[in-house]
Amino acid sequence: MSREFLKSERIRVLVNGIHAKSGGGITYLRNILPILAEDLELEIHLFVHRDQFSLFGIVDERVRIHLLSYPNGFFSNLLWEQFALPVLAKVMSVDVTVSPANYGPLVAPSPIIMLRNSLAVVGKETRPVKRLYWAGLTIMTALSLLTCKRAIAVSNYARKALTFGIGQKLMKKVTIIHHGVKETYSPGEKVERCNYLLAVSDIYVQKNLHTLIQALVLVRKSFPDIHLKVAGKAIDKGYLQEINDSIQINEIGDSIEFIGEQSAEELLEYYRQCKMFVFPSTVETFGNPLVEAMACGAPVLSSNSAAMPEILGDAALFFDPLNAQEMANCIEKVLGDEEMQSELAKKSLRQAKKYSWQITARKTAKVIKEAVPDRYLRVTSNENNSSNHPPVQTTP
Repeated sequence: MSREFLKSERIRVLVNGIHAKSGGGITYLRNILPILAEDLELEIHLFVHRDQFSLFGIVDERVRIHLLSYPNGFFSNLLWEQFALPVLAKVMSVDVTVSPANYGPLVAPSPIIMLRNSLAVVGKETRPVKRLYWAGLTIMTALSLLTCKRAIAVSNYARKALTFGIGQKLMKKVTIIHHGVKETYSPGEKVERCNYLLAVSDIYVQKNLHTLIQALVLVRKSFPDIHLKVAGKAIDKGYLQEINDSIQINEIGDSIEFIGEQSAEELLEYYRQCKMFVFPSTVETFGNPLVEAMACGAPVLSSNSAAMPEILGDAALFFDPLNAQEMANCIEKVLGDEEMQSELAKKSLRQAKKYSWQITARKTAKVIKEAVPDRYLRVTSNENNSSNHPPVQTTP
């Protein structure tokens, strides 16, 4: 990438997107970047690996895209991020580096990180390679938190869980900014809900789908026609095999359908048509599917751990995620009570109104500007003195 960059009159923001490969990371960047690009005080540059770019769909033309080509893998990403990215940031005269992940480059200009990946899994994971990965993530999170200019936590739970009990001085770095939900997620025209439970998550051990399957076995004794649809990418192949083994042992393969990763449009219809949305995760710092399901008016049943009570408020029926019988009891309770289904649907819609990508982007822009207060003052001063100073970028 041989480009020469002149100093912009806007705050030049490098968004480090190399960790966004599925789930919440992609959802976050897809939704927040176009809104940040509307801010006339910011100039947004997105860095992603060439292999990732198709995941982002159509990117707003106001976002400058930088496609990276190097061997794509965990260690190569780490090396590029810690050594190559800071050099490029300096060449580009970047003001702020935003990494929407637990960690980012330790020496980049005014780094901002996002506390969004729970580290509680490291204590529960038994596979050596996976334990090593989560231990490494924990170390990088701690180092990034110490060296960053500001940090964004996606929930109060994330702020408490991912700051390692550090002192109040460092805690002041962290601002809580909830994720939003796209306006297209809505109930739509009234349709009769189908006889299936819906779970939406990529397949990792902390998503706790094995306990949901155990609960389904119990529920089908009273409601033999109920089915389960699971939408999401199979990230952890070993865990998926464990789930498939459990399905075979319990002989319920005809009542469970893994529908894979779905587009936003396809998910919208599943949210609108499911009998109820079930979220069994043991560890979650936010949970985008929760807000999407609520916005579509789906009755929500959820784990009572981590950030779920904070995000859902009174709009869900909660259960202990490690207790299959309690989970089954909750499902049966709602399946057998149409009035409760209707009441939960109303509460879902009411709670979903608290979440908006516009609000998320506005608060994020404020954090970015606060990370470079002197630069921000110069930008606003220039805007007051001149009405139209576009950013300057020269490309050979």
